[in-house]
Amino acid sequence: MLTVPEVEALARAAHEGQTDKAGRPYAEHLQAVAEGVRSRGGDPDQIAAAWLHDAVEDDALSAAWLREAALSDRTKDIVGALTKRAGETPEAYAERILATPGALLVKESDLAHNADPARLAALAEPTRTRLTEKYARMRALLGLGNARTPPRDSPTRPDPAGGGP
Repeated sequence: MLTVPEVEALARAAHEGQTDKAGRPYAEHLQAVAEGVRSRGGDPDQIAAAWLHDAVEDDALSAAWLREAALSDRTKDIVGALTKRAGETPEAYAERILATPGALLVKESDLAHNADPARLAALAEPTRTRLTEKYARMRALLGLGNARTPPRDSPTRPDPAGGGP
């Protein structure tokens, strides 16, 4: 099995040369999401998934690679749940996240970093407004209300799907 540091190195290499909407190296986002998962009490499967959460969606790694990778089934399930599908509604995407043990904590960390006011401030106003609304809608669909509410699959709040970190 790949260790978290190995997954980090792999994710950094896979996203090499990619930048976020503000022109920052994409690996900074991955690191922030992984740190957010760690600080929220996430386990190694969730931290590994945080490093890989956009890899298949962004074509940095293939779905075939993910299926064959030396990762736990749980990590693969979380990455799969977080990978948006063409034509998928936000409601269907949120349902899949909520149905996958461990995925909500990773998505909460992803949304927290994406919606960071300092990060959004670097964007043009129309983009900032659109993304702020998009992130707020996803938080609502996931039942994440305010920032102080622990995610459903955190150690302090039971996972409705019966799993947990």
